[in-house]
Amino acid sequence: MFKGGKIIAGLIIGVALLSIPFFYNLGKPNKAPVINLDTPAIRQLEVKECIESTEFMKANHMKLLYQWREEGVRDGKTEYINSKGKAYRLSFQTCLNCHYNPGVKTSDQFCVSCHNYAAVKPNCWECHLLPDPHPDEKKQ
Repeated sequence: MFKGGKIIAGLIIGVALLSIPFFYNLGKPNKAPVINLDTPAIRQLEVKECIESTEFMKANHMKLLYQWREEGVRDGKTEYINSKGKAYRLSFQTCLNCHYNPGVKTSDQFCVSCHNYAAVKPNCWECHLLPDPHPDEKKQ
């Protein structure tokens, strides 16, 4: 009446097939993004420092951007004062001024490469656009 042996064999085969990708990638690290901070804007800076410390920015950059959005768009605030007392314009362009490299394709840009590595899809790009890296190509 019941075909327990066939059911169990089918389950074992199914689990084995579904686990192949896990065993195939076991022990293989995900290739880390190449973080290139050698942009024209950064090369021109006398002191190479971001809005906040590197550790803070790695851990909290999205919180900072959400804070900027709330303060800038909803509250009308135009400046951010960092932990050292220096003022910055509340704008996504403040980040892109240094972290965008016009000579690099979009998928290799600073922000995009890290977000792809972390499998994160921020909604920044729904409203904001990266500048065109090759504006002369479209004129032809």
